[in-house]
Amino acid sequence: MSLCENLGAMSADSCVGNVSVPLRNLLNSIQCVRDRVRDGESNESDGAFNLSNFWDTLNQAVKAVSQEATKLSLAFSKPPLPTQQDAEKLTESILKSVLTLSTVYYWLPKSQGVSLRRQVRDATVEVLEGVAQLVEVILSSPLQSLTQEQLTSTGSVWSACDQFTQLPQDNKAAVLLVLSAQIGVVKDAIQEIEQALSDAHDPFSDVLDDDQEGDEPRGNQDTYWSDKDRRVIGPCQGLMKASAACLRKLTSAVKANSDVTTPQNLSQLDDLADITKEISPGVDDLALCLYPPMDYSGVENNVSKLAALLKKVLGIIRSSHVCGESELTWVQFLDGVIDHNLQRTRDLIQDN
Repeated sequence: MSLCENLGAMSADSCVGNVSVPLRNLLNSIQCVRDRVRDGESNESDGAFNLSNFWDTLNQAVKAVSQEATKLSLAFSKPPLPTQQDAEKLTESILKSVLTLSTVYYWLPKSQGVSLRRQVRDATVEVLEGVAQLVEVILSSPLQSLTQEQLTSTGSVWSACDQFTQLPQDNKAAVLLVLSAQIGVVKDAIQEIEQALSDAHDPFSDVLDDDQEGDEPRGNQDTYWSDKDRRVIGPCQGLMKASAACLRKLTSAVKANSDVTTPQNLSQLDDLADITKEISPGVDDLALCLYPPMDYSGVENNVSKLAALLKKVLGIIRSSHVCGESELTWVQFLDGVIDHNLQRTRDLIQDN
């Protein structure tokens, strides 16, 4: 290699090293901001809070982050590499947009609803993680070529920013989103058990009767349901369906009756969202223990836990502002359904 080529290579290495410094500083700063947003508390303000103004400002801040991330990605996608001075300007600009986004997020007080704030926080963290990942990719890739990983990371930032247009605009919408997710999971669990029951058969049913000596039971009974198992599953399914009905009815009640104008009503909606988040794990636990070989003590334990949870949910619904006269009717009906299926499961398990 000639002296000129040697000097050129050294110069390129030096340039790469110089632009890496502001990129590494940017990465550290974004990660700190992300961690603060994830774990920090909002600024409670005594004055009136304008939710509409908040959304306008937040959406502008998100748009700015998306644009700055695009600029950064483009600058490191092809030669020539940015100078150290240009790299510093780029990183300062993107850091400013990131800090603005986190500041605007902090404007949203808990008094607007915890469910709403959680969803805005999660979306903000996703944007910050996306930008941090993009910077990491740029640092770890050849600095003068556009890699597929860099394209993917840039797309992830755009996608995270686009999500903001889909976010719930108030706490009522945020709670409805929580309920919708729960209904989906519970519905899936119910359908899986129904499918398993319709598909299930004795794996040895195709063996000729002649091969079966005497009337001794087959050894592999842990691979299929006995008649008693199937009887026990019936009221368990009833309890799972009561869970789904409770979530559907509550969704209708929240749509029709919920109010987000008082702190008390906002807090009640958050309580409903929090308690209903426990329903799908309870239904899943019950569904899982129904598969053969069935452990009756496990089934009884999970049925009791789910029934107790549903009774608690109905109690919170009954004492909340979303429960009117018509809601009281189905609350009382489901209360009876839960008791019936719980008792029926216990009776069938104890029946020899």
